[in-house]
Amino acid sequence: MLKGNMKLWVVLAVVAGAGVAHAAQLDSNARGAIPREVQQLVAIDYRAMQNSTSAMALRNRVMPAELKQFDEALKKTALKGMGSMDQYVDQLAFALVRTSASGEGLDTLGIAQGQFPMRDILASFRAQKLKATMVRNNSIYPMTKAGMVLCFVDTSTMVFGDEETVKKALDTRDGLTQSLLNNGSMMSAMQSVDSNALWSILDEQGTQTMMKQVLGQAGSVADLDSVKKRLQNSWYSMDFTHGVRFDLTISTGDAFAAATVSSLLSAAVLVRKMSSTESEKAALNDTSIASQSGQLGIHFAASDQEFLSLLQSPLFQGVVK
Repeated sequence: MLKGNMKLWVVLAVVAGAGVAHAAQLDSNARGAIPREVQQLVAIDYRAMQNSTSAMALRNRVMPAELKQFDEALKKTALKGMGSMDQYVDQLAFALVRTSASGEGLDTLGIAQGQFPMRDILASFRAQKLKATMVRNNSIYPMTKAGMVLCFVDTSTMVFGDEETVKKALDTRDGLTQSLLNNGSMMSAMQSVDSNALWSILDEQGTQTMMKQVLGQAGSVADLDSVKKRLQNSWYSMDFTHGVRFDLTISTGDAFAAATVSSLLSAAVLVRKMSSTESEKAALNDTSIASQSGQLGIHFAASDQEFLSLLQSPLFQGVVK
């Protein structure tokens, strides 16, 4: 089953090296199937990977477990004898959805958009005697013995994950519960980044979790505690048109909180440099951190060669595991 913890660098590595600019924009049907209480949403222009040999090599090397599981399940069930998802998927997204009001539990909901051979897929299900579970007018098909299922929201959009998570998505799509479209802060963050090939948005709790992972033991815990409740949301995007460019924005709502977080991150960079390799130090030197008007901005840029060197480093291997 898909239980969630998506790290920024894992998703980064999936599409690194893609040389053509695309946009990973989810249509209204896909957004309408994502529950309102989403902690993080990551969207990828999957088609962009097909334009780069290095991108595909990196994808195969560090592809997230959720994506591997989905790809294998598609080959064995929905696309049996018809190839892999590479041929049909245009956009791919993963949403970390809360399982409780406290936000302690998270499930991963997958959304795939593309030009799917619906008639052939349904015929394949029948041939394999896969029986659908009906939720109102929605047919949910089993994909693995571990409990992964899929359901077509429309002819070009499927949702997948464990059965309970997919049922929640269908309740959302059918208007029984509120969707991402009703989450004003997350929709506003999406507008800032969804013209990029890879982007992600995080809510307040997701941003706090990300900051803890990024800071590690560097910086003062007391300082982080003083501002963590002011971390409202965040968003980041990746661009691979000319080298690698990464931009992250954290919204705090006030200048003091943004400046404090900026200082903590700057301290974390200095601590990391003390035990870094040369390629890691070069990457950290290429990272700029600045705060303005209640927002913290982090920018990283490197050439393709520099980035590929970074992928081999202990620093990168540590953050993708």
